[in-house]
Amino acid sequence: MHLTTEEQAWLAGEAGSAIRRAMEIVAALGNIYGATHLLPVQRVQISGVSYRNIGAAGLDFLTNWVAEGARVHASTTLNPTAMDMRDWAEQGFSPDFAKKQQQVVDTFARMGVGSGYPIPTCTPYLMGNHPEFGEHIAWAESSAVVYANSVLGARTNREGGPGAIAAAIVGRTAAYGLHLPENRIGTLKVTVNAIPRTLSDYSALGAWVGKAAHRAVPYFVGLPLSRGSALWEEKLKTLGAAMAATGAVALYHVAGVTPEALTPVTGARSILAATHTEITIDDLAPGYALLNDPVEDIDLVWIGCPHASLLEVSLVAQAVAGLRLRVPLWVTCARPVKDAAIACGLAAVIEAAGGRIFADACIAIAPVRDLGFERVATPSAKGAYYLRNLAGIAARFASLEQCVEAAIKGKLEIKN
Repeated sequence: MHLTTEEQAWLAGEAGSAIRRAMEIVAALGNIYGATHLLPVQRVQISGVSYRNIGAAGLDFLTNWVAEGARVHASTTLNPTAMDMRDWAEQGFSPDFAKKQQQVVDTFARMGVGSGYPIPTCTPYLMGNHPEFGEHIAWAESSAVVYANSVLGARTNREGGPGAIAAAIVGRTAAYGLHLPENRIGTLKVTVNAIPRTLSDYSALGAWVGKAAHRAVPYFVGLPLSRGSALWEEKLKTLGAAMAATGAVALYHVAGVTPEALTPVTGARSILAATHTEITIDDLAPGYALLNDPVEDIDLVWIGCPHASLLEVSLVAQAVAGLRLRVPLWVTCARPVKDAAIACGLAAVIEAAGGRIFADACIAIAPVRDLGFERVATPSAKGAYYLRNLAGIAARFASLEQCVEAAIKGKLEIKN
């Protein structure tokens, strides 16, 4: 792999041990994946922020890197934490856990992450970290990666936690995978005959296609979407997030909607490879069934995976207005979205019903059982997938309306 004179100097330690360590990681990844050179990046998104996930060893790793002088040289955002950084006590977290989670975020702040202070979120594109079409970036969180590649037309692989930090420190990532135009062509044609209407329908579609696609690049035909239509970005967000969870999809195209299905990729003859596989989706039910555990009693309803936009918060407010919920209903979003929801009265409507909006957090990477929850209903396929596989608890994946009904009754009835 070719390195510039400056990059060689960094690798040799001439700019200090913190940059040398970062260059070692970036260069090693480039060599592993057969990259010929590195690419400059000005936007990075870091995963591995929840203390539940990284633990004491991860915090020590970050602290030591900062002590060496690690500072980011790219516009960098953080993935969600395990808790609301302000209202953690209301969620049920212990002071000890909260202190350690705070130390993680403070350590990233000392690296220079965030403008003033980090905003933890899995939707950085809603918080100002918004790459342009064709821009090379280094993002880590799976739903953010697939959104950036597919909906924005940026170029990123799914970076690992340390790899993303290293990319932020040196402002470089290796040129391989989805940074290369020949790898951005559709390899799986998906004809959709079943008509998804709600956000959970798009999530169910994504769950089913992700399982079938694995690492392929889906090209969707037949989706009832147009740019600028109601919730079109939210629908694409939840579609991609589900595919990234049940498969390893980091890029997809929708005919006539996503940017590379409108503008040919430079260096590629067609957005759909001449040699490709095909599947047809006639029913969304298998997508729902894929992520449903056989439980009826529910002790939490969770909405906001990926983090909810203000429009999604408004849908929740409409769904619960005037009701009284029996079990907790939590909406997770970025801090600015929560602030906006409070300012425009949406939070008050949700709270009047017995629900809460929490910022910064992702329930799937929290110690959910320690909070007293064992059975969670969600309209997110990604949320259901990670609740089962990361948190190890039972999940029900259903529509928003069914989830609200579960919050009222305390159960989500199993229908044959």
